[in-house]
Amino acid sequence: MRKWKFFLHPVLIFVLAQLAWLSLVGIWIYWFTSNYIIFDKVGDKISPQIVSKSTNIIVLIIGLILLVAILIGMYLIFIYLNRQLNLTKLYDNFISNVTHELKSPLTSIQLYLETMKLRNVPHAKQKEFIALMMKDANRLKNLINSILKISGLEQKKITYDYQIYDAESVIKSILKESIDQFKLPSEAVTVKGSAPCQCVVDRETLKIVFNNLIDNAIKYSYDSVQLTVNFYCDAKKIVVELNDKGIGIPAKYQKQIFNKFHRIYHQDSPNVKGTGLGLYLVKEIIKHHGGKILAYSEGKDKGATFRIELPIYQKTKKRYLKSLLKISHPKEKY
Repeated sequence: MRKWKFFLHPVLIFVLAQLAWLSLVGIWIYWFTSNYIIFDKVGDKISPQIVSKSTNIIVLIIGLILLVAILIGMYLIFIYLNRQLNLTKLYDNFISNVTHELKSPLTSIQLYLETMKLRNVPHAKQKEFIALMMKDANRLKNLINSILKISGLEQKKITYDYQIYDAESVIKSILKESIDQFKLPSEAVTVKGSAPCQCVVDRETLKIVFNNLIDNAIKYSYDSVQLTVNFYCDAKKIVVELNDKGIGIPAKYQKQIFNKFHRIYHQDSPNVKGTGLGLYLVKEIIKHHGGKILAYSEGKDKGATFRIELPIYQKTKKRYLKSLLKISHPKEKY
């Protein structure tokens, strides 16, 4: 795979395209010069039709092949540059969003500290201020952790702790922790289904997945969140579906939402802020578990469903799951 990536590098493509162009020009100059010399010396003795017709055809074919190579090279470079421009635009939006996400809690913390410094704040009010500052500090911590997590994922510097779990129990326990973390009332979340099978997961990173999906459901719901979680096992995979009753996802964005830095502006929720990294992180974590995640929505105001698929241990992706276990426990045999 790396070998093919090397050959598709835009700089190499550009160099090869230029070489093709120069070769084409060189061949045509040589062909014209050689024919000119032939006709100049013996043109009055032989008919022009006799002069190397096959050579002319070969030169023409080579010229056409080189022209096609140049066009393909230029097209690939254009695609690459277009992608880079789009990525740069998304990166600029990411910087803007991250700056806002960092500035808001810092400004809030600074305001509370200045108030406590300059005024004689009652003890009860001080406790309230401290609680709010802790909330903002946690917000900053979560943002920084998510950025570091993505950096670690991409550079393969994260240490995973893959274990074999009973799928139903681990999913239910992680869901309960996430629900408690966001302080959702019991009636806000409905959990259904059963999964009598085993899975290989890193529990802590899988919790990040559920935290991000529940956080999204809260952000993009009009009033109070209504979330239904259904999970089950089929012949080869464990399926977890999280369905909310929020604003929904336009059809054209349902695949793009997992791209890095990608965010959707919605007129019904213009104040929702974020970095565009949450769902990208979710996708990468699920991919590292040998699974996949999909999103679909029936349209505006009809909510969204996120479908997670993970391989069942000892039934599918045997080599991959065993390799995950060996990463975490290299001395044990599986």
